[in-house]
Formats: sequence, C-alpha cells, structure tokens
Amino acid sequence: MNKLKSLKKSTWALIIIFAICGVLLLISRLSPGFCEAYAENVFPIWLNTYGRLTSLLPFSFGELLIILGIVTVLLTLPSMIVLLVIGRKKEQNRSRILRIYCLFYLWVLAFVLFTETLNCFVLYRCPTFGEIYGIPAEEHTNRELLDLCSYLADNCNSRAPQMKRDDEGLFVLTTDLDETAKKAMNDLGSEFERLDGFYVTPKAVKNSFFMSQQYLMGIYFPFTLEANYNREMYPSNLPETVCHELAHTRGFMLEDEANFIAFLACTRCDDIEYQYSGYLRALKYVLSQVRDNCTEDEINGAYSQLCQEVYTDINGNASYWQSVQESDEGLLPSETVADIGDKAMEASLKMNGVEDGKRSYGRMVDLLLNYGIGKNKE
Repeated sequence: MNKLKSLKKSTWALIIIFAICGVLLLISRLSPGFCEAYAENVFPIWLNTYGRLTSLLPFSFGELLIILGIVTVLLTLPSMIVLLVIGRKKEQNRSRILRIYCLFYLWVLAFVLFTETLNCFVLYRCPTFGEIYGIPAEEHTNRELLDLCSYLADNCNSRAPQMKRDDEGLFVLTTDLDETAKKAMNDLGSEFERLDGFYVTPKAVKNSFFMSQQYLMGIYFPFTLEANYNREMYPSNLPETVCHELAHTRGFMLEDEANFIAFLACTRCDDIEYQYSGYLRALKYVLSQVRDNCTEDEINGAYSQLCQEVYTDINGNASYWQSVQESDEGLLPSETVADIGDKAMEASLKMNGVEDGKRSYGRMVDLLLNYGIGKNKE
C-alpha cells in the first residue's frame, strides 16, 4: 500500500492512459456495436477539436512529429548513456537519470498509443461501409467484371483527351487538392451520413520521395488526424489519393472502403480531373482482377478498349515508380525501404484484423460490383 501511495502523479497518469487503451482495445475486439457507436458519437469530437487545430497548420504536423521523434531518440540515447557513465559512482544519481529518461519515453509511447487507439485501432473493428449502408455482398461472374471494366474504360477514354498534358503527352494536374476534395467528399454526405461534416485540409508530405520508395501514395496520421499525400508521384493519382485519405479521417479505416469512397467522391465531382483520377484508379484495380480471373483473349480485349492517352497515363505511372526504385537519391536504397515498408504495412493491417493485408486494397472491385457501378447506380 505504501508503494502505491508513493507513486507520483505522472506515473499514475501513465498507468491510467495505458489502462484506458487496453480496455478500449479489448471491448472493440468483442463488440462491433460499441465500435460503431464510438465512430458515430465519440470520434467526431476528436475530429472537430484536435483535427481542426492540426488542420490550421500549413504543413504536415504528423511528419514533423516523426522527424522530431527520430532526432530525439538519436540524441537522448547517447546522452543517457553518457550521464549514466558520469554518475556511475552515485547509485542514486543513476536511478534518477534512468527514471527521468524512462518517463520521457513512456510519455511518448502513451501519446502514440492513446491517439492511435482513439483515432484508428477502435475504428478498424467497426461494421464495414457496406454493412452500414446496406450494400449487398454477392458473388459476381467474369462477364460482370468485364462489363465493369468496359464501363470504366469508356469513362476514362471520354475524359483522357480533355486533360492538360506536357510535351511528352503525360497528365498535368491543374486543379486544387484541398477545397475541391473536401467539397467532393462532403457532397457524399447526402447519401452516406457518416461522410457529412468537417474535413481536415489535405497536406503534402515534404519527404515525398521517401514515401515513393515505399510505394506509398498517401498516409493517414492518427496521432495528428491528418490526411497526407505524396506530392511527387504521377499526378493523375493525386485527386483520388487525397479523397482516399480524407475517407480515413471520417473513421473508415479499411483500404477497400477508402478506395470505394474516393471513387464515388471523384466521379461525382464537378471537376473533370477528379472524375478522370477516380475512374482511372478504379480501372487499374479492375484490370488487375481481369488479369487474375479471365482468359487471355478476354484480357487482351479489355486492354484493347483503352485509348492512347489512358495507356500513356498507365505507363507514366508505372515508369515513375520504376524510376524511384532505380534512383540512388535516398538515404537508404529504395529496395530496402520498399521491403521494410511493405512488411510494416502488412503487419499493421493484419494486426488490425485485415487478414489479407495489402491485398485488401483490391476488394474495392467487389464494392464497385455490389453497388452496381455501371448499371443502375451511375
């Protein structure tokens, strides 16, 4: 009892924070209903307070915190060792030094765990977007897949020649990536209530090349409630990616859901560049499914529908990622960074209950088919 009384307030605060996280994580695993209630009633509080504050900053606060975290670790570990060596003759000093540094690291860990739990981990356990809004889960034939492919190809073909292009015929983005994206997402709120309301301002990551080394187009930082995007990638990806990350800030964590929501936001937007970005991104996922499930003749037929400008953008995107992997610009080799990033992403998704990991991105094709894209919905 005396030991409990002797614990300092900061230590009790840490114990309480870790306990709250543990309880929330346990309940979220046991009760999807709790997670849904949390997403509808509690998460918007953080978004409309903390999210509004971080959104005011003209730079990615999450990126800054990560850089500061890395620098802090690199500086504090050597300093701790030095201080421990200097104070080796006084055991009391060494204990005090260790306590101070351990408390510091524990508070950093508590901040990350607390914000990740409130703004990410619990939300992963919510009912899916399809379950919430009654989108049926059905099996579909290859014929339906090919029909969807034709629909997306037609929409890409009609818009691709209208895009601004450089001397090499590559896509050039002329529209904005903040107000138009936020409006496009908010407009979906009339059909999907959870998408109505405040949206944070999307932010470009200054170290975008490092993202490119990991094949990352965007990233949602739960500890700052920010939607971040890779400003260096092939520009036709940008509008869809920004809407994808904004979907995460509304509590939809699953990648296939965010892809599907971004598709709806972009293709219903008044801006033709957003429309093209949405259709083109969806087409890439559908073509991947066609390659995996259809005959060689059907695959060739699907690709034969694409106009030259669409081919140019698909190849331009592929060439960009290849150029990054062949570059020696980064502090670490791109192959190493890509491998580490891939394993980290896979582990993160599976830890949050996404058993098929990164392959889950492609499940947006099921949502497109189940929603009736190309049939009665669009």
